[in-house]
Parts: sequence; C-alpha cells; structure tokens
Amino acid sequence: MQSLPEKLRQKMHQREADNALRKLVVRDSLVDFTSNDYLGFARSPELYHDIDNFLKASEYPLNGATGSRLLSGNHSLNVEVESFLSDYYHCEAALVFNSGFLANQGILASLPQRDDLVIYDEYAHASIRDGLSIGLAKSLKFKHNDLHDLLQVIRRAKQTQKDKLDCIYIVTESVFSMDGDSPDLKAMVELCKAENCRLIVDEAHALGIFGSKGRGLIEDLNLRDHVFARIITFGKALGCHGATILGTTDLVDYLVNFARSFIYTTAMSPHSLSSIIMSHKHLDSDPGTIAREKLLQRIFYFKKIVVKNGLENRFIPSYSAVQSCVVPGNEMVKNISEVLIGEGYDVRPILAPTVARNSERLRFCLHSYNTEVEIKKVLDILSERLTEI
Repeated sequence: MQSLPEKLRQKMHQREADNALRKLVVRDSLVDFTSNDYLGFARSPELYHDIDNFLKASEYPLNGATGSRLLSGNHSLNVEVESFLSDYYHCEAALVFNSGFLANQGILASLPQRDDLVIYDEYAHASIRDGLSIGLAKSLKFKHNDLHDLLQVIRRAKQTQKDKLDCIYIVTESVFSMDGDSPDLKAMVELCKAENCRLIVDEAHALGIFGSKGRGLIEDLNLRDHVFARIITFGKALGCHGATILGTTDLVDYLVNFARSFIYTTAMSPHSLSSIIMSHKHLDSDPGTIAREKLLQRIFYFKKIVVKNGLENRFIPSYSAVQSCVVPGNEMVKNISEVLIGEGYDVRPILAPTVARNSERLRFCLHSYNTEVEIKKVLDILSERLTEI
C-alpha cells in the first residue's frame, strides 16, 4: 500500500510534539464519567427488549433502509417516527437525519443564502462550523454567551451591508458540550425578535435532562414557538442514534430538497428508527422520570462536593450533566486524567486544539447511574492531585 504523504506525516509529528495526538482506546471496566449516556438508556436491558419487541411487532421485512429517503429508503416507519417526533416536541414537522453532525451540517450548508448572514457562538460545535464552511452565506461569530457582543455584531453587519443583507440567522446551543453552560435563551429570543433574526438552537446536551418529559431547555422555557429550528440529537441521553430537525412544514420541505447530508445518504435502518420511538417512550415512562430525577440529584451532589473541596474556581459554572475542570496545558491535563484512570475512573482530558490553548480541561459527564460514593471519591482524588501541582 502507498504510504502517507510526507506533509501529512509532518502534521502528525506536530500533533505528537504538542502532546495532542489522538488515539482510539478501549476502557470498558472503569467507572463512567465520560460517555454521553446521561440516563443510562444505552445500557438499559428493559429498553433493549422494548426495541426488539417493537421491531418484531411491526413485522418490518428489512434489515436496512435499502437506499436514500428520496429513492428506495422512505418507508412507513420513517413517516411514523417523524409524525411521533413532531407530536412529542409540539412542532409542525420533523425531519430525521443520520446524526446530529449531519443535521447541523445539512441545515447550515443549505439554508442561508448568499445575501444572508449567520452569526454563531464562538464555542459552537464543529458540525455547525463545518456546515457554515460549505454554505453560501457569510458567517460571523460572537463572544461566548455574550448577548451584548451579539447585538453589536448584528448592528455592525446591518450598518455595513445595508440593502445587501436579507436574512440573519443566529446559531447557538442550549447546553455547550465542552463547558456545560447555557446562554440566556429568553433574552436571546427577545433580541432576535427586536432585530428580526431567526434563531437556530442545538439541543443535543439538553435533551433528556431539562424540560417536561426531558424535551430540552427550549421546551422548559416555553420558547418553542419563538425558535426557527431546533436540532435534537438521539445519541446522547436517549442512548440510540440519529437526530431530527424540528420546525415548520415549509422548513422540512426545503431541507428535503436542498440538504445534501439528507439527500445523498442511505436512510436509517428499521432498528435505528425503532430505537428512536422506544427511547422516547422510555423517557416518558416512570423509569425515565426516575432516571432524570437521579441525574439531577447527582449533578447537585457533584457541585456540592466541588465546593466542599475548594475546587469551584477550577470548574466552569454549569447546571447540566457536563462539568468541566480547567487544567491548563495538554501535558498536565493528560497526566491528571491518567491518575484518575489509574484509580478506576474514566475521566478524559479535552485538549487543545479541540478547546483553546490554556483552557484544556477534564470533562466530567454525569449519569443517573453514578453513585455519590463514586462522585466523592473521584473529586477527592482530583483535589489531592491539583493540590500537588
């Protein structure tokens, strides 16, 4: 086989020199403080059997979709899932994508046009940035969760572009994956109303945790009628796969025609579609309610021990399942992660360039199945290690 080009080898060498080289590792036996399985749905035997029974009862004859949705891959189960989702999230229409990444990429690459402007939070997920890089519209970023800066960016753009500016889209996340914090969504909605902007919100890390029946922060704050589009991801708290974009029927019709990450990919399998319905039903059940309550209790307890151990200045303020402890420097944060892993706790380092240099952090993802003993122990070890620095 041909070898990697030298310029790419040099990029790998530089990544290694920066102590930022990524590798795939398997660590199945550790206490989980890393996965996005916030409610334990991915490992739920009850949900596993419910999905299997649902698929058998449907007597669906296929293992795979057989093609893209616009060719042979659009079956009655696709329609059933999207109808279910639009009812569950109280919106006109829903369109399922194969992942949250593809959903963000699809809407942001196809929706904004040349005379439009997209203004996004500087900490927005890579899928948002990638979608914007493919699309036709100009994009600008605003300081993280800073609505004053957002307003200034909007007004400068209106002043400089004037008649050339058609639509302005504002893009943010309801819970940010690296920091676990949230914007002031009520104030952002009011700002968008005042400035005639359309708001797009990624709810990936809020789903299953906040809101009635775990529908997310937009639902929790009763803002769904004031948001242009919501991106809901199933691969985190719901423990399955895929994503949906929620909005008007017109928006969904547009995406079916122009979102390339939807058009040119094989549709989701019957098993994946069944998982989406049954994980939502599980979320709406007594076990799902208990799991959400346990998770919120664990978040509260975690924050309590952080304060007790004098670590609050290290942690980014967050009320979500993502709690991040800033430990500047790739080498230092990797070293502490290895100490925790050596003690049996799976806490991964988030390195530059994934986050800005000197803001490297240990990201603790909390779950309904984490115990208070596990939380206290891992934070005690962390406290001891940081004291030694």
